Amino acid sequence: MAAYVRQAPPRWFGIVVALLVLWGLAGIFAFYSDVSMNEARLAAMDASDRQFYLGRPGWFIWVYGVATWAALFGAVALWLRRRIARPLFLLSLAAVIVQFGWVFIATDLIAAKGAATVVPFPLLILAIAIFQLWLATRGWRRGWLQ
Repeated sequence: MAAYVRQAPPRWFGIVVALLVLWGLAGIFAFYSDVSMNEARLAAMDASDRQFYLGRPGWFIWVYGVATWAALFGAVALWLRRRIARPLFLLSLAAVIVQFGWVFIATDLIAAKGAATVVPFPLLILAIAIFQLWLATRGWRRGWLQ
């Protein structure tokens, strides 16, 4: 589908993008906390969390990194009004689906923790990933991105 003639985005766009950059930074902080896990923090976890953390496949951390870094880079690209935001958000969304797909299909985390404890935050993350892709697509189609 062809993009419209380039035009300035509405004021709300900048506010939303600033929130998405902050969301991306929060994701990077969570990712860093995960990859910098040490013995003391691991020992402080309850048994089911420790078992989940130690039982993840090696590729899981890479997918987690792709999900968070692509989302942050996509938000920065939106801030700069660059079209690259769209494929970055698509990559992030795909990584989120792979990451949480594995968590919910291949582990017993829901049985151990309960759906009310485990499911809401991943659903929020998925919803925001979908929204980011939608916003980048809208910006591209409306000519806000170059």
